[in-house]
Amino acid sequence: MKTKVLLAVVALSYAPLGVAGNKAEYPTEKVAEFVIEKMDVTSLPSVFRPKKEKGKKTFADYGFTAQTVGENEAVIEAAGGARRLAIKVLDQRSSGIYVCVAEPGEKGGPAKTQSVILLKRKDANALLKGRESWREFAACAVIGGSDSTANSYGGD
Repeated sequence: MKTKVLLAVVALSYAPLGVAGNKAEYPTEKVAEFVIEKMDVTSLPSVFRPKKEKGKKTFADYGFTAQTVGENEAVIEAAGGARRLAIKVLDQRSSGIYVCVAEPGEKGGPAKTQSVILLKRKDANALLKGRESWREFAACAVIGGSDSTANSYGGD
């Protein structure tokens, strides 16, 4: 009887470690850098994502380079300066990271298009998948159209 109790105690003491290992953790520092490195850009709304190409998923795969990277903000640019995107971290939770993705206007003017995107991943090795969020932030008012597929995922 004592052996069974001891085994039960040992099993229960290791259970939190097994559960914690399955949870996707998000960093608390250099979040913008993490986002631009780990985002699956093919999951973004069509207004922001590049044309899909086989075998390409990240900004680096598509030839984007970081122009500026701060703690919670980054500006990336496609090869040849054909396209720029600004990414600003709005909120971090255990359920995901809310970012504002914007296409900056000409010569520092207002953004042409911007939207709040919720980024999530299933495990620590997975890429961040994005979808438009119903949640609003004063720092990221929705500008421009959204594609119809973004709303098919439902709310958060």
